[in-house]
Amino acid sequence: MAFKDGDFLMVEYSAWGAPDNSLIDTTDAEVAKKASAYDEKRSYGAVLAILGSSTLLKGLDRELRGMSVNEKKKFTFKPEEAFGQKDPNLIHTVSKSDFRANGVDPEPGMRVTVEGVRGTIRSVSGGRVVVDLNHPYAGRDVTYEVKITKFIDKDNEKIEALGAAYGAKPTAVSVTDGSAEITFDSSVNKSAEYFISKSSLVEAILKRLPSLQSVNVHEEYKRADATEKAASE
Repeated sequence: MAFKDGDFLMVEYSAWGAPDNSLIDTTDAEVAKKASAYDEKRSYGAVLAILGSSTLLKGLDRELRGMSVNEKKKFTFKPEEAFGQKDPNLIHTVSKSDFRANGVDPEPGMRVTVEGVRGTIRSVSGGRVVVDLNHPYAGRDVTYEVKITKFIDKDNEKIEALGAAYGAKPTAVSVTDGSAEITFDSSVNKSAEYFISKSSLVEAILKRLPSLQSVNVHEEYKRADATEKAASE
C-alpha cells in the first residue's frame, strides 16, 4: 500500500555515515554492540515514524511511502536528503572563559550547547573555542537500512505510540466520540520530567490526530504505606 502524510509507522532501522561507515544510530541492540555503541540505558526496538513530520529525513520520508509492512530496504541519501550541507554560518567562535564560567573545560570533540543549540567543539586555541552547530553528519552521505514493522491506524494505538515516543506512555487509553481518555496510574513515576513529557504528549495528540477534539488526563497517586516510608528513610 502507498503511505501518505500523517500516517503512523513503526520502523526498525540502522544508519551509517560516509566515508567511514560509522554507525549513526540503530534500533537493533546487536548492531549497536557490534559497533561498540550499545547503551544499557536505552530501550532498543521499533520506533514511531510519522510521515510528513519534521522529525524524518527528507529522503527517508519519501522512501517509506513506497514500502510495505514487513518489507526491508536499504537506501543511501545525499546530504540534501539527509542532514543537509554544512552551513558556515553555524560555526561560531566562543570565549573559553564562557565555558569555564559554567564549569566546562572545553576540548575538541565535546558536545556542548550554544545559544540553545547542540554543537561540537572543533578546536580550542588560546582563549578561543570553535563550535560547529551543524549536525555531526551534515555534508555527508548517509545509508539507512529500514524495515516497517507495523502500520498504526487506530487512534488509541497512535496515542500509545506517541506516549512511548515522548517518554510518557499512558497505562490506559480509550477513545470515544472524538475525545481521548488517557490514564497514568500510580505505577508511573510522577517526576518533573514526567509533567513535561505529559504536556508534550497532549500537544502531539491534538496536533497529529485531527479526529480528536479533546484529551482528558487522569492521574492516580497513592500514599506510601508505613513499610515503604521506613525503607525510604
